[in-house]
Amino acid sequence: MDRNTIVIGCDNAAVDMKNMIAEHLRNKGYNVENVGCDESSDPTNYPSVAKRLCESIINSGYNKRGILICGTGIGMAMCANKFKGIRAAVCHDAYSAERAALSNNANVICMGARVIGPELAKKIVDEWLPLEYRDGRSTAKIKEIAGIETENFK
Repeated sequence: MDRNTIVIGCDNAAVDMKNMIAEHLRNKGYNVENVGCDESSDPTNYPSVAKRLCESIINSGYNKRGILICGTGIGMAMCANKFKGIRAAVCHDAYSAERAALSNNANVICMGARVIGPELAKKIVDEWLPLEYRDGRSTAKIKEIAGIETENFK
């Protein structure tokens, strides 16, 4: 997995938070691929941004990870989870970011710029980034999710 490339996207409600997180990632040595809005006046709807991010991850052979930000994170997660092999989780605290990685093997986290502040957003990202899913108690659940996904994406 290319643990060093993070794809980031946002809608017009989260441009400032996306820019702050992108800079935070760059300062930590990550490569950042921006697929989101760059201006608060950009009328692009969040499903289009989520689609671009998910396609980038899929086209990388699922080697990249992603961060999606909108007003609440909910719409982005709903859209991202429509793509095969994408496991997106809304994270509004460090514990949910940890569990998204370790229990749910999330390759995308979603946050809400209208729900959390910038320092908490950085803490969530910092919690999620270094963690890697390992087979264990959640393996059967992850396999069951993959089975449902395979069945529904015929």
